Amino acid sequence: MYWNYVLIGYVVVFGGLGLYAVSLLRRGRNLAEQVEPDRRRFLD
Repeated sequence: MYWNYVLIGYVVVFGGLGLYAVSLLRRGRNLAEQVEPDRRRFLD
């Protein structure tokens, strides 16, 4: 009966989490490029 709302809720929650994860990865990669090579802690 109310399965439409449940489905929409799942789409909103997991879609939002997916978009947040993508934006977080893009931001991290952008910031990592700005660090000088001699100041980096991890190997490429």
